[in-house]
Amino acid sequence: MTKKTMLSFAVPLLLAGCGVYSRYERPTDITADALYRDSTAAVSDTATAADIPWRSLFTDTSLQKLIAHALENNTDLGIARMKVTEAQASLTAARLAYLPSLSVGADGNLRSYDGSVTRTYNIGATAGWEVDVFGRLTTARRGAAATLEAQNDYVQAVTTQLIATVAGSYYTLLMLDEQLAISRRTLHTWGESVRTMEALMRAGQTNETAVLQARANRMTVEASVLALERSISETENSLSALLAMPSQHIERGTLGEQHFPESLATGMPVALLSKRPDVRQAEHELAAAFYATSNARASFYPSITLSGTAGWTNSGGSGIANPGNWLLTALGSLTQPLFQRGKLTAELKTAEARQEEARLTFRQALLNAGREVNDALTQWQTADSALIISDERVKTLQEAARKTQLLMTHSSATYLEVLTAQQSLLNAELTRAQNRYERISAIINLYRALGGGSE
Repeated sequence: MTKKTMLSFAVPLLLAGCGVYSRYERPTDITADALYRDSTAAVSDTATAADIPWRSLFTDTSLQKLIAHALENNTDLGIARMKVTEAQASLTAARLAYLPSLSVGADGNLRSYDGSVTRTYNIGATAGWEVDVFGRLTTARRGAAATLEAQNDYVQAVTTQLIATVAGSYYTLLMLDEQLAISRRTLHTWGESVRTMEALMRAGQTNETAVLQARANRMTVEASVLALERSISETENSLSALLAMPSQHIERGTLGEQHFPESLATGMPVALLSKRPDVRQAEHELAAAFYATSNARASFYPSITLSGTAGWTNSGGSGIANPGNWLLTALGSLTQPLFQRGKLTAELKTAEARQEEARLTFRQALLNAGREVNDALTQWQTADSALIISDERVKTLQEAARKTQLLMTHSSATYLEVLTAQQSLLNAELTRAQNRYERISAIINLYRALGGGSE
């Protein structure tokens, strides 16, 4: 083959191979525009509540200790960190693939034939180096780097979810504590009511129906107390598991002591592309799939390998006393795949399909992020309104219960009206505690949805 013919064969291959060196670029059809339903919720820059360190948002010292313990000991987070270590090792291996491989070997042979003994030996080193003309090593390295970034984002995603879950469980305990205190206080009130009703029945001022109704109301509250105590125990057990420690009592404050900012910035929707760790992870996985496709495409091009051997041997002759000499060899090889029963084509189609799957996953992750922000904003707004209404309702029912008690004492009002007023007040106080928790839960959900969780 003439030099001109070789060049005419190699140049098209080199030009075709340049395509595998292209870098990943975000698909133009995937944008964060119009993710937020309420355009007034976004400000003119990318600053969001996600930039607030979690210690500044959750100021309860008991909760801060729990979150710090979880970040150090949680099992899922520990596994995620190990995956980062694996990805770092893979990237290191991909980077070292550019270097020549080197091996050292020695062998000896002793042969006896017709009274003659021949001794031979070989001591040498072999080196091989793949010339990355068509980008196979480059795409593998870039893919490994994208995978490492995806794993780092996964760690942050687990961290964000862990902080939100610990905080949510903690505030659930505070809500249950308040509801339990309300129920126990009401149980004491109902006990007094039953004794009063029994005294009135003995005096002929009321009937047995009223007494039975009062007893039934008291037993309802007793059952509610037991259910709340069980819920508290189960929540403590669940939180202990998150903290990777045996089930135990959780030290905590009270719901009324909690304070949060009056407003949290959501920023522009585009901020989700950089703040949400699961969105970043999905995009890095798309980049890794892009490079995997490029690598599969590079497999169609030739592989060029340079190799050489240097050593000391005495196997060059056949005498009984054969002196050793240096042995040097050099070899260059070009291997072009021709027919592999469709293996390379199948691998390319598989890589292309996985790349499209990763693109769809990335797009959906961004849409899910926008939905979660919208849901959290709605929850926050409605929780504020519901809390205002529940505060007014409790005040109204407290006054109603007081006046009904006075009416029964000084007029014809029945004790059943008093019982009804007290029952309504109990339900309103329990609902108010729930609404206080809902507002805090909305803040936690918005913080997580925006990608919060930094130190």
